[in-house]
Order: sequence, then structure tokens, then C-alpha cells
Amino acid sequence: MDGVILVTGGSRGIGAATALAAAHEGYGVAVVFRQEEARAAAVVQEIAAIGGKAAAIAGDVAQEDDVRRIFETAAGRLGPVTGLVNAAGIAGPFGTVAELAAADIGRVLDINVAGTVLCCREAVRRMAASGGGSIVNVSSVAARLGAPGSGVLYAASKGAIDSFTIGLAQEVAAQGIRVNAVRPGLIDTEMQPPGRVEQMRDRLPMKRAGQAEEVAAAIVWLLGEHASYVSGAIMDVSGAR
Repeated sequence: MDGVILVTGGSRGIGAATALAAAHEGYGVAVVFRQEEARAAAVVQEIAAIGGKAAAIAGDVAQEDDVRRIFETAAGRLGPVTGLVNAAGIAGPFGTVAELAAADIGRVLDINVAGTVLCCREAVRRMAASGGGSIVNVSSVAARLGAPGSGVLYAASKGAIDSFTIGLAQEVAAQGIRVNAVRPGLIDTEMQPPGRVEQMRDRLPMKRAGQAEEVAAAIVWLLGEHASYVSGAIMDVSGAR
């Protein structure tokens, strides 16, 4: 396929898997990272090895100036951005609400919510001027499960993403821009605390955690032409959880 997909959090986990899956479909890929330059470079190299086009771009999605520069750099190196995947996110500290520090609250909301909104804003401005595009936000089933005792703040941040996705989809539909979200369940990535995947396995309907590549497949489908009439949808990729 033609087009350039910008993937935040593209150096690891679901973001990296999505960058690779998009490249396999023929997209150019902007791999956005905040700190892990070597890992982002490795994703770019893997894309180059299959004949794809990619660029690693450093930036913090919670910083407005960084977000503008990320989009400008992607367009300059790869071409106009036609798709955005907001995969950057942090779980924050695991624990109860009573244990949260104000700094932790601010950082989770800055990255997970404000970062997604800023990236969508820049994408919408550019896509509206160029005839449309597609955005996929990465939410979590925690948004509807609540994650009591361990991740209520994270769940709340993803609940905000669900609401934002629905509203933005309606706001920009007439401009040819589709906006959807995926809600992964327990996915076996390094975002999970040590031992959590093994601890949770028998409680899951499918008796296994998901893989980043399974989420990436759903994201790439939502980005593409086969999902041309899908907007405002929130797709669970959770193994029936």
C-alpha cells in the first residue's frame, strides 16, 4: 500500500510490532521513540531488510514542540503522513490509588492522554489538508475492567482514550479521516511486571496472553482500505476477556 504511517512508541512492544506489520503491507513507517534509540534503529533496520522504507524519529509525545517536529520530520524524510498509530504509553506505578503521588498522576496523563490528543491534533491538521487519513489509538481492556488494586490510574487514562476516539471520529469524518481504537487485553510485552503473565494465564478465557503481533494485525487492518467504513469503533483484542 502507499502511504506513510507514524507510530509512536515504535521502538518496542505493540508499537514495534505495528511498525513491522505496516512495513510488510508496503507502508513507509516513521518509528517514533523517546529514549530507546538503539531499539528504534533496530526496527528501522528490520524494515529495510524486507525492502521497506522507515525512519527513526526521537521525541516526547507529551511535549507540544516535539510533536510538531516529529510530524514535520516524518513528512520531510518519508512523505506526508497518511496514518497515525498512538502506541506510546506508560502503565505508571502499580498499586492502589491511595499510594499515588501527584507526579505519577501527571506523567501518566501527560503521556497516555495529552500525548495522544496532541498527536491526533497534528495528524488531523495535516490529513484534512491532504484529503484524509486514518488514526488508530491504543487503548486497553483496563478501561472497562477498572484494574482495581493495581492500575486504576492507567485504566482511567485509557477510558479517556475511548471517549476521545469516539468523539474525534465524529468530528473529522466529513474530512475523510477515520479514527478507531484497539483495546488489547493481557499482552506478553515488557510493559507487564515480572511474573504477571504467568500469574494471570489460568484466569484468562483462552488460557494464554496475547502477542504484540496479534494486536498489530488488528491495527493495520483498521488503518487500511478494508476498514474504509469503520470509524469510531473500539476493537477488543483480548482473547474474550
